Amino acid sequence: MVLLALLSVSMAVAADYSQQRRQMLEGIADDVRLTAEKINKTSFSGRVIRAMMTVPRHEFVPESLRALAYENRPLPIGYGQTISQPYIVALMTDLLQPQAGQRVLEIGTGSGYQAAVLSRLVAQVYSIEIIEALGIATRDRLKRLGYDNIETRIADGYNGWAEHAPYDSIIVTAAISHIPPPLVAQLKKGGRMVIPVGTRFQTQYLTLVEKDAQGAITTRQVLPVVFVPFTGGH
Repeated sequence: MVLLALLSVSMAVAADYSQQRRQMLEGIADDVRLTAEKINKTSFSGRVIRAMMTVPRHEFVPESLRALAYENRPLPIGYGQTISQPYIVALMTDLLQPQAGQRVLEIGTGSGYQAAVLSRLVAQVYSIEIIEALGIATRDRLKRLGYDNIETRIADGYNGWAEHAPYDSIIVTAAISHIPPPLVAQLKKGGRMVIPVGTRFQTQYLTLVEKDAQGAITTRQVLPVVFVPFTGGH
C-alpha cells in the first residue's frame, strides 16, 4: 500500500510538471507571435519545441524556485547568474538550426539547461563555465540526469575550446561588447553563432553570426535582450 501511495504521488507530480510544461510552451508561442517581425519567424522548429518539452527545467533551478520553473521568465541560479527565459532559450536554439550529428560549443554553462536542450538535438555539446563552484555543481547535475553527450570544463570561454574545434555552431549565454575572434575562428564554414552583443550600459542585441562556405562573416541583430555580462580577462 505504501509503495502504491508513493507511486501515485510520483505520477501526480509528473502530471503537474507536464501541465506546466505545456503552459510554458504556450507562453513561448505567445512571445513568438509578439516578436515575429523582429525574429523573422512565426514559429520554432518542431524539433526545438519537442526538446523544450522534454528537458525538465525544474531540475535546473534552485529547489526553492521549482514552483516557478516553467514560468516564461528568467530565474536566479546563484553566483549572480540566471537561467534564461524559456522563450530566449528556444529562440537561440532555433537560430542555430541544430541538426543530428553536429557538435556545438556553449560559452556559459550556467545551470546546464541550455546545454541539455541542445543535447537532445545534436551529437555532442561542449560547454564552458568560468565560475568554478557553478561549473562543478552543473557537471554533477548533468551526470545525475544522464546527459552523457555534454562535456563541460571550467575556464574563461573567450578563447573557446580549440581542442574540439571546429564547431557546427556556437552559442554564448552572456553579453559581451564584441564578438570574440577566437570563437569566429573555431566556427565551421557554413556554421552559425548566436551571441548577445552589448554591455550593461548600452543596448544588448541577440546577434546571429553566419560563416559562409568561403569563410566570410555576416551578422544580423535579431532582438534586444538583457543578459548577465561576460566575465573573465576580456
